[in-house]
Amino acid sequence: MTTTPERPVELGMPGRGAFDEHHPPSKELISDCVHCGFCLTTCPTYTLWGEEMDSPRGRIYLMKSGLEGEPMTDSMVQHFDACLGCMACVTACPSGVQYDKLIEATRAQVERNHDRSPGDRALRNAIFALFPYKRRLRALRGPLRLYQRSGLPKVIRRSGLLERLAPKLAVMESLAPPLEKREPIPARTPAAGARRAVVGLLTGCVQGEFFPGVNAATVRVLAAEGCDVIVPQAQGCCGALSVHNGRDDEAKRFARRTVEAFESAGVDWVVVNAAGCGSSMKEYADLLADDPAYAERARAFTDKVRDVSEILAELGTVATRHPLEVTVAYHDACHLAHAQGVRAQPRALLQEVPGLQLREIPEAAICCGSAGIWNVLNPEPARELGDRKAANIVSTGAALLVTANPGCLMQVASSLQRRGADIGMAHTIEVLDASIRGLPVSSLGVRGS
Repeated sequence: MTTTPERPVELGMPGRGAFDEHHPPSKELISDCVHCGFCLTTCPTYTLWGEEMDSPRGRIYLMKSGLEGEPMTDSMVQHFDACLGCMACVTACPSGVQYDKLIEATRAQVERNHDRSPGDRALRNAIFALFPYKRRLRALRGPLRLYQRSGLPKVIRRSGLLERLAPKLAVMESLAPPLEKREPIPARTPAAGARRAVVGLLTGCVQGEFFPGVNAATVRVLAAEGCDVIVPQAQGCCGALSVHNGRDDEAKRFARRTVEAFESAGVDWVVVNAAGCGSSMKEYADLLADDPAYAERARAFTDKVRDVSEILAELGTVATRHPLEVTVAYHDACHLAHAQGVRAQPRALLQEVPGLQLREIPEAAICCGSAGIWNVLNPEPARELGDRKAANIVSTGAALLVTANPGCLMQVASSLQRRGADIGMAHTIEVLDASIRGLPVSSLGVRGS
């Protein structure tokens, strides 16, 4: 998949460099990188392959080469595509290099200026024709539930046939979570007791259709903590998958619609319970900076966006917590910890639950391999990263794995299942909901409790 560090970037036809003039990766931001190497130990692809061009500083070197006239070649794009966009390097960098802005600008350039193979293009088009659209995902639920109940998944996985014939389809099949019954959420849920805030909830695409219990739990917890919860019915996809994959125009369309939906709702805060969505929504001001009709509106919107753990920490919790006697391993979703810098808040909220013991996971900074659609596009390395994460989770001895992103939940669940590990899985907000409602630990999927 990768070239050796010594191999030069392929040369193509003479002419302009890799990038067009519309927001290429910033020369100034590139110059911030002093190639110190602090990013290397936290980069998933460098950890897997030890290839310089599959490290953040290696990719920054390629960006610099593109600005200096090197053409955009298959080899160059391969290294950009291999990046998970986990942003662990942003956290690790002592020089403050804004790799997040560099890789997103670069990916938009790739999508405009690189001719992908027909197979790659078809797969990406299929993914983006499905996942950002709630109605299409909802239509998939019925057939998927029938398939899951039929017993066919076990037969297909044991045979290994699908994995041999269509590995990317096999990954999607293995990642699909057991579909829960959809819990309807009112358009407005009043606060329990004195109202402390009015918040709007992003229900999300995959979160809303594959993990509806997470949204229902979020509404209950926010209401218990004194929030009126508004769920704008006009909301759609926030555009996170699109922006993280360089689909710039598509991402902007989704962002504008999201801004409009929450503006009209008249809320104090916009609450998100999916790390990747929250990360992108906090960047709308940058995404829509060139749009005169939306630039100021996007800045005002961005100022209101909070992860659910952030808003609970800012308000301070008041609802009574009942005991949950359980050991919990908390997995930092990359776009929560690295992209948003939200680490302490979810841990503090979990530690407020009586009886809950929190355990840290070794190699916490290394991505689980989900990274939006990266695990579908790169099934083999994603599986290796997932298995590595699963081994580290098992080493904690915890009975319950808790995280804050649907992609992580699917990726880690699949990896733990391959390992045969009997560990419950829950979103942070589901743990808080169970504690507030006085539910047993078994409600979180922990067996023998």
